Amino acid sequence: MKINKPFRVLHKNKDLIVQLSLREIRMRYRGSKLGQLWVLINPALMLSLYLFIFGLVFQGRFGVIEKENYFDFALELFVSLTMFNIISETINTSPTLILAQPNFVKKIVFPLDILSILKLISCLYFSLYNIILILILIPFSHCHLSYYSLELPLLIIPIIFISLGISWGLSALGVFFRDLNHITTFVSTALMYGSAIVYSPQKLPVAIYNILKYNPILLIIDQIRYILLWSKGVSISNFLQDYTYSILILLIGRLIFQRLRYHFADII
Repeated sequence: MKINKPFRVLHKNKDLIVQLSLREIRMRYRGSKLGQLWVLINPALMLSLYLFIFGLVFQGRFGVIEKENYFDFALELFVSLTMFNIISETINTSPTLILAQPNFVKKIVFPLDILSILKLISCLYFSLYNIILILILIPFSHCHLSYYSLELPLLIIPIIFISLGISWGLSALGVFFRDLNHITTFVSTALMYGSAIVYSPQKLPVAIYNILKYNPILLIIDQIRYILLWSKGVSISNFLQDYTYSILILLIGRLIFQRLRYHFADII
């Protein structure tokens, strides 16, 4: 399979993707009294919760910057969870993504590939507000913005590849294995703890870290904390490692989807 093949669906259906993505975003808070204001309220509420629980109650610290306090830790945790939730939401929603759209499956001309892309775009849109809030709050913490922060898009791209690969794979497998939907919550929770979201990977015992260091999500999110909050850059070798892992996951997910898609109509 050529590396550029998964991206052909983007170019071929770009107008349809834009149209349906806008609908997906509008539908998120449709009918609520505050409407799109929840895009701003939710991140603020979540940050306040992390500040109280993990910062004040548990006195958590990553231990990278000097004079780190509970607000610094809450901000670091918020960054980690914002990035991880892109993947987590993918894992939790993908097994029923095809099953929930039987009418689209029956339409031969509808590109089922884009259902995963639509979900991912929606998730990225709402995560963008979290990132804006983080950038606003960094000057009030002991963290520092630096020119390394400009590398953030280069690290979000591998997260997009991983999320899309997982979504294509799980959405296809979910058609055949209906029980898959019932274990994804546990899997995403286990993955969160295995990706050093709420703690520093440097605090892990060496034996455990030697296993978890092959988790690309752990590597990428830790690197995002370094460039965005701790003013430290990422080496070229780390970038190459991130992109190698993420492209591999993307292609595997795409391959699974392509091999199984022709049987969706028979099963559904």
